[in-house]
Amino acid sequence: MPNALQDKPQLTVLAIESSCDETACAIVRDGVVLGESISTQIPIHRLYGGVVPEIASRNHAVNINEVVRTALAESGVTMADVDAIAVTYGAGLIGALLVGVSYAKGLAYAHNKPLMAVNHIRGHIAANYLAHPDLEPPYVALIVSGGHTAVAEVTDYTHLTIYGSTADDAVGEAFDKVARVLGLPYPGGPEIEKLARQGKACIPMPHAKMAAKYDFSYSGLKTAVINYVHTKEQKSEPYERADVAASFQDAAVSILAEHAVDLAQERGIRTIAVAGGVGANGRLREVLNNYAYPKGIATLFPPKRFCTDNASMIGMEALVQIRAGADFAPMTLDAVATIPLRSN
Repeated sequence: MPNALQDKPQLTVLAIESSCDETACAIVRDGVVLGESISTQIPIHRLYGGVVPEIASRNHAVNINEVVRTALAESGVTMADVDAIAVTYGAGLIGALLVGVSYAKGLAYAHNKPLMAVNHIRGHIAANYLAHPDLEPPYVALIVSGGHTAVAEVTDYTHLTIYGSTADDAVGEAFDKVARVLGLPYPGGPEIEKLARQGKACIPMPHAKMAAKYDFSYSGLKTAVINYVHTKEQKSEPYERADVAASFQDAAVSILAEHAVDLAQERGIRTIAVAGGVGANGRLREVLNNYAYPKGIATLFPPKRFCTDNASMIGMEALVQIRAGADFAPMTLDAVATIPLRSN
């Protein structure tokens, strides 16, 4: 059954994102970001080498009201102009999600606005619609984040088919773990990329072959780095951290590029869109382009600010769902720590 806003000529969504360590709000109108605000907790969690869930939750509670106020002020929009409230309900840290969900429900109730529950990973995919308004399904989505790694065919705006996912660590998680081994601060992805520019990919690294054609495994690659570093240190042998970073990074991104391009060719699709925080990695962009371009496949990347967690992508996904006639969420909406990637 169509929702009440499906055919409204112009739609304005206020979106909230709080799944990990970024408190964010954005005002999105028909695919255009009118205003956005992000409060990052990276300096706080860097002291601990990673995100501490309890600290993240407390800081979301402190920051969320000001983040929403700032996004509204920047957009020039009032709550009377907002058609719907959107919020990330999963997947993520449960305490962090609960802050955003609770605030969004209160805002929706107080202003009599419908509430749209958004899957965080689908938000990452929708970031491509903000950056590339002409993008239309079908296309291959390469999903690369701290919690998920997968290749999928986006068959239409509300459905996707997963062809491969990770059997263990997600690629973003592997970047963070290798960064810790190399003594680099959190978040590890940008630090690995920066260090790798000073080195050479000259250290042999494993390339896992999985039973399922398009599945990934990063556990063995991570362990190979740990073993290499520990062996060198135990023998008091010198080694170049930059070479380790470059070798790991090339191994990590090459398998992503291979699977995405192979799936696009198998399915007869000419476009690959990258979704998730690791999509900001310059080496991934370079390698994927190198694999795809000779085969006549276009590669699309959101701007780096839309790769990492943000509320603009959540607003865009909410607009997609509303236009597709999706049901709004009840006021009993709860946060969910894990959402199966294969779920629509």
